[in-house]
This record gives sequence, structure tokens and C-alpha cells, in this order.
Amino acid sequence: MFETKILGTDEKSVRLAAELIKSGEVVGIPTETVYGLGADAFDEAAVRKIFAAKGRPADNPLIVHVSAFDEIAPLVIEIPELAKKCAEKFWPGPLTMIMPKSNRIPLVTSGGLDTVGIRMPSNSTARAVIRESGCPIAAPSANLSGSPSPTTAQHVFADMNGRIPAIVDGGACGVGVESTVISFEGDGIRLLRPGFISVEDLKEVTENVMVDKGVLEMLGNDVKVSSPGMKYKHYAPKAEVTIVDGSSMQFNEFCKANADESDTLMVFTEADAEGLYNRKIVLGASDEEQAQHLFDALRELDVMGAEKVYARCPRKTGVGLAVYNRLLRAAAFRVIHI
Repeated sequence: MFETKILGTDEKSVRLAAELIKSGEVVGIPTETVYGLGADAFDEAAVRKIFAAKGRPADNPLIVHVSAFDEIAPLVIEIPELAKKCAEKFWPGPLTMIMPKSNRIPLVTSGGLDTVGIRMPSNSTARAVIRESGCPIAAPSANLSGSPSPTTAQHVFADMNGRIPAIVDGGACGVGVESTVISFEGDGIRLLRPGFISVEDLKEVTENVMVDKGVLEMLGNDVKVSSPGMKYKHYAPKAEVTIVDGSSMQFNEFCKANADESDTLMVFTEADAEGLYNRKIVLGASDEEQAQHLFDALRELDVMGAEKVYARCPRKTGVGLAVYNRLLRAAAFRVIHI
């Protein structure tokens, strides 16, 4: 058990976080997407501490974070041309690219796969910690496995107090959902996990963008996946969440007919719940607002003691696809189509 310290983002704090990582420990670090649990990606024992702290299945691969493009070369066998184009357009930023891994990356880091996911975060504190550590940092989201991802240092503390030595508090995350994850197939891109970088954004690099079936469908436990967030139940509050797929008016009418007074509604704007006296959580009108507030809202459901939740279905394009993907998993794929 640790006495978990909250660090700032000043040089002294960054140095302390880096020293902990260099000594084989795990540190909570901010990124623009969600907070991560960071450890030296080359250090098998340190990486195992990540899995232990989270209670994460060992076949769920970790994403490796770098602070500059030239740090990729030792980590992979080759860098596809499309990867170079994507890095030029989207890095630093919320995009993870899957590539064939080199022997420098231990199998424990890659979840037993011969590939590794790599990204360069746009969060300056995250990149400073990576640079100061002198190693690539493996970092999944800094939550207990299966629970909503953390978008503040306080969320990390709630899940990780006593499990890790320190958390770097960089404030609230701007994006709010984990990075987009892609792999490369010839002249095409396969979307494995949607995020802030959307299908429409990726089509600016190549028209050949395929959406993996795991984005919108439940995969079996026997399926090997190359991206985190595809296989296991994720992001789930204690409440039973059901997605209601329909217009604002249809959602409202459905809830009037089916929701008990004790049920909670997750809506985009107050208009979705007009005339309803249920407790409600408002995510925001735009896809970007919904992404930024989703995990905070899912955690708030637990604070409220919510037991049954009806959530209005997000859009399935742009950043909305990322919100829908996360909500699907939080709802264990329970969707009512109106």
C-alpha cells in the first residue's frame, strides 16, 4: 500500500514523477484524452504493476506513449507510409497507431501480440514526463478495470489511492474520451476504437477507411484484439444503463411511458426531458461536449446512487461515434430502437 501523493505540473513535480517511473513505479499522468497509469514500457515488472493496480486482464494491450516522432523507430519493425502521413496530420494528438512491434517491447506490454499501439499526446505535461523519464511510457486509463475512465486527478485518486505512489494533477482533460486507435492494411486504415479523431478526419489522409465490427458489436472472449477498449465490459457505472435510440421527442415520450420516478435520465439538453421529473444528467448539445462530459457523468451516477438509467443515443458519426461506442459498453450493449 502506498500513500498516494498528488503532484503539480511544475518542473520539480515532473522530475519526481519521472524518477518514480525510472525506478520501476507507476504514476498517474494527465493527457488530453483521459488520465493514464504510466510506467516504463520496457520494464516488464513495472508494466505488471499497471495490470495489478487496475485489475486488468493480461491480454488487453497497453498503448505506448512517446514525446517525439523519432522515438518510434526502436519500438517497431517498420513505420508504414500511411502512419507517417497520419502522424504529420494528427500528432501530437489523440490518435494511436498500431504497428508491428520490435523486440524492445515486451509481450506483457503488447498483451501478447506482435503489434504495439503508439501515440504522442498533445498534453505538454505528459510529454514532459516522457522526456524526463527517458523511456516510452505504457499507459492505459488510470481507473479500475471496467469502471468509467478518469478525466480528473480526483477520479484517479478515488480509484488508485493506495495502489500507486503519485498522481500528476494536470486539471480536467479537454477531450474526455480515449484516443482513436487505428491499424494499417495496405493503402487503407482500419478504425479499431473511435475517438476525437473521427472517420471523417481520417478520410482526409485516405478514402479507404474501414470501421472494425468490434466498434459497434460485442466480441467474444476468445477473440484476440489489437486495441484496448474492444473486448471487455468497460466504462460501466453500478447502475443498469439502457440506450434509447430516437429523436428528442421520441426519447421524451418513451421515458414518460416507461421510466419510473426513481430512474435517472442521461440527456443532451433539458429539452430531451421536458415535463419529466426524473433525476437527470445533461451531457451537452454537441458531440464534443458529450465526449468531454461522458465519463464524469457515468461516475456521477454512482455518486447519486442511480440504479436504472435511460440514456439518449448519441450520433453515430464524427466524435459522436466515440461517445456511442463508450456508452454501448457502459450499457452492456442494451439498446432500445424506437
